[in-house]
Amino acid sequence: MERGEDMYTQYIDNFADELGPEQIIHIYDPKTQLRAIVAIDNLALGPAIGGTRMMPDVTTREVFRLARAMTLKNAVNGLKHGGAKSGIVADPRSPDKETLVRTFARAIRDIKGYIPGPDMGTDEQSMAWVHEETGRAVGLPRMLGGLPLDELGMTGYGVAVAADVASDVIGLPLKGARVAIQGFGNVGKAAAKFLLERGVKVIAVNDSKGTLHDSVGIDIPSLLKFVAGGGKVADSRLGQPMERDALLTVESDIFIPAARPDVFTELNQHLLNTQLVLEGANIPITREAAEKLHARGVWIIPDIIANSGGVICAAMEYQGRTANDAFAAIRETIGRNTREVLRRVRENKTVPHKAALDMAREPIDEAMERNAMI
Repeated sequence: MERGEDMYTQYIDNFADELGPEQIIHIYDPKTQLRAIVAIDNLALGPAIGGTRMMPDVTTREVFRLARAMTLKNAVNGLKHGGAKSGIVADPRSPDKETLVRTFARAIRDIKGYIPGPDMGTDEQSMAWVHEETGRAVGLPRMLGGLPLDELGMTGYGVAVAADVASDVIGLPLKGARVAIQGFGNVGKAAAKFLLERGVKVIAVNDSKGTLHDSVGIDIPSLLKFVAGGGKVADSRLGQPMERDALLTVESDIFIPAARPDVFTELNQHLLNTQLVLEGANIPITREAAEKLHARGVWIIPDIIANSGGVICAAMEYQGRTANDAFAAIRETIGRNTREVLRRVRENKTVPHKAALDMAREPIDEAMERNAMI
């Protein structure tokens, strides 16, 4: 057995369970040099909705973990969809992006249980290419009848809704609250805009190249204009430039991880000095780190609740609903789930991620039991 095959077997042995994955598919096209991964985790609740990530270092392990997060996220939000995710192993700035995305779309055309959506490295235009090749995708441009979740800022809006409820439950006023945002992409930018409306001070943001810090509060509208022109946050002269990972140590009231997985682990969680974490990214904190943060008194709203605005919007689009319907569904669903997870944490003396997992497993287990009887 080759080393790579052995590692793959160990991977399945370590992560597979009664929920899934149902399929893990590796795609290679010799003509375009496309390499891609699709993980179909669980379809008990219906066809899976999950984003297509395009990054040069995306791995099978990452794609499966994200697919599992989608299974749980769709379930906890009452959506009639299972969980899946895909990854295209390529630089999203590649001049061959359209060719790679279209080749990927043709390769998944017959995987009927998977409905792709935008994710890190892909956008509404990417989904338009996917839809043209397959006839199915969500997060489409307006001209194709879609609800462009990045343009509308749906995931960031959901983060702000979670902040509203958490603020009320734990007694942390949003007006004047110091917010640090790790990752100033689509989610981070939208979260900043919606939280500014609530009176917060965004004191630190970062991107892949550096951190920008201003204890008085960064001029977010000016920063948005600067980065829209291609600038990096630390070059904006709107605050003090710092090293990228210095943001993880900035004292704040609210911290929003909105970039890649596993930002905080057991080894570095002690650096975080905040009161409330709103997980804007998928799986940004390892389970072990989250338990230690909770033990230190840091409140956490897990990703499957806090960042679910995007998939709620996608489900609304799939049903042919309007943007107003989507905003209303996000307010109601994320608001209810945030309050419920905090209630369970307090009353059951449990950690937030365990409480959120229990909330998600209830409808999945019921559906799997029901399907087994058919």
